Amino acid sequence: MTPAPSLLISGSAWFDGTLLFGPLQLTIGAGKWTCLLGPSGVGKTTLLRLVAGLDAVTRFDGHLNASDDLPLAGRTALMAQSDLLMPWLNVTDNVLLGARLRGKTPDHARAARVLGRVGLSDHTRKTPDALSGGQRQRVALARTLMEDRPIVLLDEPFSALDARTRSQMQDLTVELLSGRTVLMVTHDPAEAARLADTILIMTETGISSFPPPPSPAPRAVDDGETLKTQGQLLALLRQTTQQDESV
Repeated sequence: MTPAPSLLISGSAWFDGTLLFGPLQLTIGAGKWTCLLGPSGVGKTTLLRLVAGLDAVTRFDGHLNASDDLPLAGRTALMAQSDLLMPWLNVTDNVLLGARLRGKTPDHARAARVLGRVGLSDHTRKTPDALSGGQRQRVALARTLMEDRPIVLLDEPFSALDARTRSQMQDLTVELLSGRTVLMVTHDPAEAARLADTILIMTETGISSFPPPPSPAPRAVDDGETLKTQGQLLALLRQTTQQDESV
């Protein structure tokens, strides 16, 4: 795979004449993991969908570019908040859906390996209705990993998982997305403190940065600097929410 580019985002988003966010200007670092936090409703998910080219109702006035000047189309993978599994397909076929839609030969061997890594080897023939919410989210994660794109957009990818599984899937995802440019929306300060190379806070007034812990990700859940960052982030987010509610 060629080196992943940076994402260059500059502009404002509008819906039905109402400003959703912006103007903002930011760079998502090449081959780095950027976590985006902030109150609900400020446009974090909309930003991901705009980068992925999947938002047909929001008007974006500005530029969404890659640093290598190549088109973003066909180079991004998005894992949405909902798992979006096809109810009539089994786990393996859901994971291979992207290849089928593009008319490519599905790589069953690789799908089996990825499903094994996310702990679903015993569930490959099941349909989504036979899975728990956490298992469905792991299928969606496996499908995203199968896309093998240089730019990966994750919208709360671990939110339905229990604490132990969440930690395991965080570690695995960091490993398997090494070298990719990752932009992840999360509401969990602990998750951002563990995983981020760059932490961004999005509010109604714009985007600001917050220093991550100094050690490389994924960081141990009991690492002192990580816990300190987690607490500072939570305090900042609480302050931001209180300010928004007072407006």
